[in-house]
Amino acid sequence: MQQRLASGKDAARAEAAGPIGPQVILGIDPSLRGTGYGVIDTAPAPPATLSQGTLRCPADWPLSRCLRLISESLEAIVRDTHPTLAAVEGLFHAQNVRTALVMSQARGAALAVLARAGLEVFEIAPRKVKQAIVGYGAAQKEAVAKMVQTRLALPGLPEPDAADALAVALTCAQSLGSPLPDKAVKPL
Repeated sequence: MQQRLASGKDAARAEAAGPIGPQVILGIDPSLRGTGYGVIDTAPAPPATLSQGTLRCPADWPLSRCLRLISESLEAIVRDTHPTLAAVEGLFHAQNVRTALVMSQARGAALAVLARAGLEVFEIAPRKVKQAIVGYGAAQKEAVAKMVQTRLALPGLPEPDAADALAVALTCAQSLGSPLPDKAVKPL
C-alpha cells in the first residue's frame, strides 16, 4: 500500500481550510422561502445529526420579515449546537436576475450570522456537493436525500432543503478530512 505524502501546497491548503479532526459542522442551503440547515458532529462514526430542518417563510411575507426569521433562527441554532465551523452551499447559475438577488440576500443574512458567531465559513458549489454525496454532479434532490439518510443513519428521509444542508455539511467534513481538491471547498 502506498502512502501519499502531502506536498507543501496541499498541506498549506488544508491548514488554511481549518482544523482537521472531529468537528461540529453547520451546513446551510440558503433560500428566501426555505432555508435548509443541518448540524453534524463528525466525532462518531457515522456522524451524528445534532439538528436539522427548514426555515420556512410564507410567500406573502415581505423580504425583511424573511431575512429576520433566517437571521434569528440561525442565531438560535448556532447558540444551541455550538458548531466549530460552517459550510454554505454556493450560488447556482440563475437565469433570472431577480431570483439571484433574492437568493443572495438570504445567503447574506445567513453569512452575517455566521460571521458574528466567529465561525470559519466554507463555500461549496452545488454540483460539488452532489458529486461528493451521490457521485453524480447533476443528481436529483431525492437521490441526495436518500444518500444523506444512509450516511447519517437517519430513521427517515430528511426534508429536501434539510437534506441539502446536511449534504453540504457532510461534503465539508469529507473535504477537510482529506487533501482538498481545487475549488471544491473554499473559505469565505
